[in-house]
Amino acid sequence: MTPTSPQGVAAKATEVVSGTSSSAKDIKKEKTTARLLGAGCAGIAELIVFHPVDTTAKRLMSNYGKITSATQLNSVIFRDAAHASIPNRFLSLFPGLGYAAAYKVLQRVYKYGGQPFVRDYLAKNHGDSFDRTFGKGNGKAIMHATAGSLIGIGEIVILPLDVLKIKRQTNPEAFRGRGLFKIVKDEGFGLYRGWGWTAARNAPGSFALFGGSAAAKEYFYKLTDYNAASWSQNFVASIAGASASLIVSAPLDVIKTRIQNRNFENPESGFRIISNMMKNEGFTSFFKGLTPKLLMTGPKLVFSFWLAQTLIPAFNKMM
Repeated sequence: MTPTSPQGVAAKATEVVSGTSSSAKDIKKEKTTARLLGAGCAGIAELIVFHPVDTTAKRLMSNYGKITSATQLNSVIFRDAAHASIPNRFLSLFPGLGYAAAYKVLQRVYKYGGQPFVRDYLAKNHGDSFDRTFGKGNGKAIMHATAGSLIGIGEIVILPLDVLKIKRQTNPEAFRGRGLFKIVKDEGFGLYRGWGWTAARNAPGSFALFGGSAAAKEYFYKLTDYNAASWSQNFVASIAGASASLIVSAPLDVIKTRIQNRNFENPESGFRIISNMMKNEGFTSFFKGLTPKLLMTGPKLVFSFWLAQTLIPAFNKMM
């Protein structure tokens, strides 16, 4: 049987899709400090490099109607600075940086540093169940994805910072000169508007992020210890996870963004937004901003996830 025969091709395909048969309980724990440092450094680096990209994507998703010209696109992205000099237009993409810094670093520390804690719990208490249900190797990858999904749902705790960041990026007039504490006092739990849609987006999105990465390490690189991945292996795994996450969560992300960028006194429900989008903009409106997210925000997620997956084991070895 030659490698190019049908039997050889089938055998090779089976080898690729088969896992390592590593038990879901077979994981190596990192030190808490290493998890927090690695995730925090990833969040800070991402913020410095990609905040303007995030602002652009949010403004495109928040735009109602179709963009038909370069002039209109320029106005949507740069708002009042559309006719300003290039340096001033660039600086206009940094609104809400204070909120963004607080949110992004907390988000990455929570998600990238928190997922291993949930993974450890699942491995210790339910690892055998994952192995029995999905088989060894498969169960381990799905356990990592499930831990990511659970930690993603809990991310709604820091939702107010995300709401403030998005409003500063897309609807700055909603602030009308009010400071942070004044807004918190006035709005209260209104800052959690859209929490249900956020949880609905985060659950499949985080499942795909951590699951895609785990699948690449499990099936493509045949790693029994995911922390043993090289920086290049982590990079490829991060691309797999980030791409899957962005595509899966795109429709709910558009809805969440439109809920959150409304004026505080003029909220709109998610179901009404869905109805209006279907009626006025069509099905493709649910994927608005997906192309720039895949081309620009995608690398942002790949960058931070890759850094976290690389730095956490590196810090762990140093401690």
